[in-house]
Amino acid sequence: MSMKCWLAAADLLIIAAEDLPAYKKGGSIVRNNYFWALQAIACHSGRGKDWEFDEVVWVALGRLLLFFLNSGYLMTSETLLEFPCDEIIPPSLRSVATWQAPGDIGNVD
Repeated sequence: MSMKCWLAAADLLIIAAEDLPAYKKGGSIVRNNYFWALQAIACHSGRGKDWEFDEVVWVALGRLLLFFLNSGYLMTSETLLEFPCDEIIPPSLRSVATWQAPGDIGNVD
């Protein structure tokens, strides 16, 4: 399962709450660092809520996702953004994104 996401506006990326990493006290250091790194660049984040990322951080988001993927501790499915099949993936996120399969119904509004 990849991180389902969509563009709420031309300059605002949303990642679905259920696909975000979770912080776990006493959990994996790498996974907790991944959580904090993503939260640090999100313009809005909250427990159990979708996280929002402004366009100005999309390059940083892509680098974070690639870094944690290349660390060997996280799987591709945990670091890959999955856009609706009818949405254009922004150029700055193409290296870390794919499309949902047609007919794949997610929690994308």
